[in-house]
Amino acid sequence: MKRAKVLLLLLVGMAFLEASIRADFRTERRLALEPGGTFSLDSDVGGVTLTGDSTAGVTVTVTSDREDFDDFYDLRFEESAGRASVIVKRKGSWLRGFWAGEWFNDDTHFAIRVPARTTVDLNTSGGSIEASRLTGRLGLRTSGGSLRVEEIDGPVDGKTSGGSIRMRRIRGDVAINTSGGGIDIVDVRGDLRATTSGGGIDIDGVSGELYASTSGGGVRIREAGGRVEARSSGGPVTVRFAAGNNHGGLLSSSGGGLRAELDPSVALTIDASTSGGDVESELPVTTRGAVQNDSADWPSKPFRKPTTSLQGDLNGGGEILRLRTSGGGVRILGARSSASR
Repeated sequence: MKRAKVLLLLLVGMAFLEASIRADFRTERRLALEPGGTFSLDSDVGGVTLTGDSTAGVTVTVTSDREDFDDFYDLRFEESAGRASVIVKRKGSWLRGFWAGEWFNDDTHFAIRVPARTTVDLNTSGGSIEASRLTGRLGLRTSGGSLRVEEIDGPVDGKTSGGSIRMRRIRGDVAINTSGGGIDIVDVRGDLRATTSGGGIDIDGVSGELYASTSGGGVRIREAGGRVEARSSGGPVTVRFAAGNNHGGLLSSSGGGLRAELDPSVALTIDASTSGGDVESELPVTTRGAVQNDSADWPSKPFRKPTTSLQGDLNGGGEILRLRTSGGGVRILGARSSASR
C-alpha cells in the first residue's frame, strides 16, 4: 500500500515537472494596429491561433516548451502605419536544429488577437493554423499541419502540405489546397476551389461556382448553388444541386460511381456515359438519337431505362451537365427524393 502511494506521488510530481518544462519560454507583445490594417506572421516554426476580437491593436503571445528557444530562433516584432508583423527565423542551418533535436521536441505556439476588420497573412513551417472572426482577406500557408477557419467575411486563400482543411461560414471566394488530408467545408457565400491529393472532400452549401478535385478519396457535395466541376480518381462523386440550379457542370471519376441529384423543374442538357456500369435516370430526359444498349425506336422519348450512355434534354434543355466515369455507374435523381434514398 505504501509503495502504491509513493508511486502515485512520483507520477503527480512528474506531471507537474513536465508542465513546468513546457512553459519554459513565454513572451507577449502588443503592437499598434487600427481596424482596416494588415497583420502578417512569417515563421519557421509553430502552430497559430488567430482571433479577430480586439477593438484596436494586436496582442501576440508566443509559448514554447524549449527553454533555449532564443538560441535557435530570431524573433522580431515590427509595426508601421497600417501594418504589424511577427517574423521568426531559424538561426544557423537546418542541420544545427536537427542534431539538437529541435525538430522533434519543439511545441511552439502563437496566440494572436487582432482587430476584427484586418487583412491577415499567416505563413508557418511548423504547425497547424486556426483563424476565426475576421472581416478582410485571409491568407494561410503551412507545411506542417491542418487549417481550421470559421466566420470569415472576406476571401480566403489557404494551402497546407501536411494536414486536413476544415472551414465554416465564409462570406467570400475560397481557394484551398492540401497534399496531405481531407477537406470539410460548410457554408460558403461565394465561389469555391478545393483540391487535395490525400483525402476525400465533403462540402455543404456553396452559393457560387464550385471546383473540387481529389486523387485520394471521394467527393460529396450538397446544396451546390452554381456550376459544379467535381473530379475524383480515388472514389465516388455525389452532388446535390440546390433548388433552381440550372448551371450544369462536369462530374467525373475513375475510382467510383457518380450520383447527381437535380431539381426536377430545371432545364438542363444531360450528357452521361460510363465504361464501368450503367446510366440510370429517374428524371424524364428526352433523348436525342439512339441510346446505347437500347432499341433504336427510343429517340425523342422520356428516358428512364439503364444504359451505358445517355444524351438528352431535361425540361427542354439548357446548360450542359456532363457525367463521366470508368469506375462505376451513373445515377440521375430528383433532389427532393434524395432524403428517402
